[in-house]
Amino acid sequence: MKKGIQYAGQAAALAMLVLMPAVAQNQRETGAPNQNQMGVPNQSQTGEPDPSQTAVPKETGTANRLTSPDSSWAMKAAQGGMAEVKLGRLAQDNASSQAVKDFGQKMVDDHSKANDELKQVASSKGIALPSSISAKDQATYDRLSKLKGSAFDRAYMTQMVKDHRTDIAEFKREASHGSDADLKSFAQKTEPTLEQHLQLAEKTEAQVKK
Repeated sequence: MKKGIQYAGQAAALAMLVLMPAVAQNQRETGAPNQNQMGVPNQSQTGEPDPSQTAVPKETGTANRLTSPDSSWAMKAAQGGMAEVKLGRLAQDNASSQAVKDFGQKMVDDHSKANDELKQVASSKGIALPSSISAKDQATYDRLSKLKGSAFDRAYMTQMVKDHRTDIAEFKREASHGSDADLKSFAQKTEPTLEQHLQLAEKTEAQVKK
């Protein structure tokens, strides 16, 4: 009796092995939903997203960011430009030499224009430039504002020679080694004007020191 049951069980298992390929083929032909090992249809075939197949969206629309050296240079250049304008206006009030007054007016005109151009470039990069001069430049302004006449003329022109020598070196460095193409272009375009300022500052300084 036990042997009969054993033979019957073996026959049933053999029949299942024979029928399984046929069942799988039938599912493929009839479009029956594919199931995972737990017998649950895959989400991708039920109309819902399959987490395992969902791609992580790439970040798009990220603004082009300035590198740290470029950003620092732009901020320093903006503050230096504003200082030249502020000191130029001071020269209109405190200078006694007409040559110094004319130089101060040129600083106001040229650096105001350069400042506006720099603001446009910085704005396109998503960076907000400082709205006031640096503490160092403010200290220079405070010192010169206490002087009048020939004393102001000499001190102001000496400061202008010093400032423009420093500015030219920094603009040349950005023009040669900057990472941002637009800032490099601005530095290259502005540097010749600074060279002209330095030549005029040296000439005017020599005049007021006689």
